[in-house]
Amino acid sequence: MNISATNIGETQVIAWRGKEVKTGIFKYPTAQPIYLGTEDVKGDHVVDRRFHGGVNKACYLYSLDHYPYWKERFPELEWDHGMFGENLTVAGLDETTIQIGAVYKLGGALVQVTQPREPCYKLGVRFGTQTILKQFIATTFSGVYIRVLEPGTVSVGDTLTLQEAPEESVSISDVFSLHYHKTFHKSTIIKVLNNPWVAQHNKDVILKRFKDTL
Repeated sequence: MNISATNIGETQVIAWRGKEVKTGIFKYPTAQPIYLGTEDVKGDHVVDRRFHGGVNKACYLYSLDHYPYWKERFPELEWDHGMFGENLTVAGLDETTIQIGAVYKLGGALVQVTQPREPCYKLGVRFGTQTILKQFIATTFSGVYIRVLEPGTVSVGDTLTLQEAPEESVSISDVFSLHYHKTFHKSTIIKVLNNPWVAQHNKDVILKRFKDTL
């Protein structure tokens, strides 16, 4: 997996349901490397820290491989990397195979996969339509949040190289799908709920959704 773009966003004010709301989702490629800190990316603007930034969401990665799918559905947009609010656009990233708890070398940083992205209305604002939310949820293209174990600099062309695989195998797409989709084997639900690396927030949502199944 290779870094195709490093993206940074300034705070912008948007209109939402009659109110002015600040957001940092409008990220664009930068020619400079970015520095991954333990709670955010240096120089990036994280506005609502209830849902973004922090130890378990220090940086957001999205796959370059998914861009053609979205460009076909939204050809009227002016496309660039960072469209999904990601700090890193990564070629070869696949949510169906990348495991929660896996540790990677990422440029000069050491990072750990934590959880999928849960889309909100601000993604709809970036795309100019809230229909993107249902389309996003219908895919496995959630993107990946990471924890930064060792801070460091990441540049275009750097690689995301596996250092340590978790003993218990749960993919990003497993957790994302359990958040939003309805049909699953009971064994998959139990495997996710018992996995030590799956965030408690994700477990709480999944347990609530499937409490009558277990």
